[in-house]
Amino acid sequence: AAPPPSAPGEPAPPPPPLQYSLLLQHLVGDKRQPRVWDPSTLGGIPCPPKSEEQKMVERVMESCPFKAALACVGGFVLGGAFGIFTAGIDTNVGFDPKDPYRTPTAKEVLKDMGQRGISYAKNFAIVGAMFSCTECVVESYRGKSDWKNSVISGCITGGAIGFRAGLKAGVIGCGGFAAFSAAVDYYLR
Repeated sequence: AAPPPSAPGEPAPPPPPLQYSLLLQHLVGDKRQPRVWDPSTLGGIPCPPKSEEQKMVERVMESCPFKAALACVGGFVLGGAFGIFTAGIDTNVGFDPKDPYRTPTAKEVLKDMGQRGISYAKNFAIVGAMFSCTECVVESYRGKSDWKNSVISGCITGGAIGFRAGLKAGVIGCGGFAAFSAAVDYYLR
């Protein structure tokens, strides 16, 4: 029932009390309006929807080949820097074993440092690519992203590297690389 119209100078009558059953229909019944999830209403930072280009870039960056290439390049750079550093503190760099009393020239020292840097860079790149590939394959197979993936892939990588020297070295390599991977994963997560 609608309230009677009020006279021009009189205050409007209060609305009729809301019935409980009408309120329930709007909260849980047929008249309930679905809410669109908006993070800004919950106090979060609003985020615009991602474009197709952004989604494509994310898919590429999460792919196994990209992760392997990134680990390979990162390993190459890190290994090169480590090789040059170790050659810089080695007292035998540039010395000729046939003539131990001759002082090496700067060119010979730099040549040896470069050779050691390239050697370390290749090794680190191969290990980084192996680890990244196996971790990506293990993660895809298991369907989970947790610490077990890095431990399993560390064991596979360490075992494959150590197995070239024999079964015992492969087992030690598996355990050592798995433990190192677990420690790094624990520290990073």
